[in-house]
Amino acid sequence: MQSKQLVLYIVACGGYPAEDLPALVTWAKSEGWVVCVIATTMGLRFLDVPGLVELTERPVRFDYKQPDDPDVLPPADAYLIAPATFNSTNKLAAGASDTLALGLLNEAIGAGKPTIAVPWPNRDLAKRLVFRRSVAELRREGVRVVLDYERLPLPASGRSGASSFPWELIREELKVVRRELED
Repeated sequence: MQSKQLVLYIVACGGYPAEDLPALVTWAKSEGWVVCVIATTMGLRFLDVPGLVELTERPVRFDYKQPDDPDVLPPADAYLIAPATFNSTNKLAAGASDTLALGLLNEAIGAGKPTIAVPWPNRDLAKRLVFRRSVAELRREGVRVVLDYERLPLPASGRSGASSFPWELIREELKVVRRELED
């Protein structure tokens, strides 16, 4: 029996783990997902856009289309924001929709679509009360927050720590979401 073609939107924010997104896209496609990549403006700085276009066979979106233009991406069944920066995590929890990425995620959460967030601020930013409240708020709204800072410590800043980004936990969560969507 062939699995249903499910569409996954991966939203990439500005963080060094975004450089490793092609490996996740390749894995997700091998699991049967149709993958589309959405980037924040800062996320674009970390992505190999031409490589991702080739890998996904779809444009990497980062800005709103004109109202009368057709959608170039198929509708999503599930959403993943990885890495989710301190800024994007807080803005998403507050309901800000000032970018295409946040607009799509806010609509997904409102529609009850499976949404996974992987916050990846530096250690000092993660200590902020506003960040902890944002994570709690997203969880209350049903967002699956992948956050295991005890096993996978956050970076001090910059590129350090990007190698400990929880790609395996993300793959496990995506497998769960896929099973739920196929049932």
